[in-house]
Amino acid sequence: MLRRMGRKLAWMLFVFWGITIISFWVIHLAPGSPTDMQTTMNPLAGAETRKRLEALYGLDKPLHVQYVQWLGRLARLDFGNSMSSDPRPVWDKIKERLPLTVGMNGASLVLTLLCAIPIGVASAHWQGRLFDRAMTVLVFMGFAMPGFWLALLLMLLFGIHLQWLPLSGLTSLDHAAMSPMGKAWDIMAHLAMPIFIYTFGSLAGLSRFMRASMLEVLRQDYILTARAKGLPVRTVIFRHALRNALLPVITILGLSLPGLIGGSVIIESIFALPGLGQLFYQAVMARDYPLIMGNLVLGAVLTLVGNLLADLCYGLADPRIRLTGGAGGDGARNGDGGNA
Repeated sequence: MLRRMGRKLAWMLFVFWGITIISFWVIHLAPGSPTDMQTTMNPLAGAETRKRLEALYGLDKPLHVQYVQWLGRLARLDFGNSMSSDPRPVWDKIKERLPLTVGMNGASLVLTLLCAIPIGVASAHWQGRLFDRAMTVLVFMGFAMPGFWLALLLMLLFGIHLQWLPLSGLTSLDHAAMSPMGKAWDIMAHLAMPIFIYTFGSLAGLSRFMRASMLEVLRQDYILTARAKGLPVRTVIFRHALRNALLPVITILGLSLPGLIGGSVIIESIFALPGLGQLFYQAVMARDYPLIMGNLVLGAVLTLVGNLLADLCYGLADPRIRLTGGAGGDGARNGDGGNA
């Protein structure tokens, strides 16, 4: 087990190194540079000023030299300084916006799980009935509805007509004068619509995966045997079928971790939330290479960690994987006989 985990970690490091090479090369292919953004609109900045800025940022060196220097700083957990008008360390900028984005998307992920798993299980159990058809229509409405359009509708309804929720920002103007409970309620009111949009948009995919996986498991021989023994329906579904049906969902959850920081650009911009998605968009527009790479590195780490956590969760959901020593083996794909 330890040797397999060691090989897994070594492979993750190799993949991470490949991601950084490709990302560093691709972002430099985009037209424009940080010096262009800072000197184009300044009539006093000429070619000499641009050369000095390039020397200051190290952009006058070959691309492979820039990458080696950046990789050396990354080995010391130093993302460098921003190349924008706010030249603070990249990690300081990310750190001040990370809690909002991760908290908001994490809450949405928890709510999605709490809703999608029961909906998927119930739809599989009552396949073709009224509940299944109604949930299919509802979740596909959320899947097909653009997030920005739903955001505008909610702002129009709850923010303008009903005036129940604030339209934008993270806090109200009188936030500092509120009590601790009032401050918490104020923040929750500002985040209610964005979290609902994230949850409603993610509900369709996860519930459909859960339904399809549950239907496949319910057709297995060991489930038919459990039913033939006269076991209650609740026991058959939640004790014998659910754990095997969770394996594809675990894979999706592992791959959804990068979305905790990268899937918030549009919604954060619409609601004027000072999150990481908005910061990443601003960095791309300003060609702020260190800040872009800092966000990409964080996304790559979350992707690899999510993949590792998914492998570990496989063993918790299905003991056969622990016994065979390989996640996603034949038993996991067939979904038979593990928990009956």
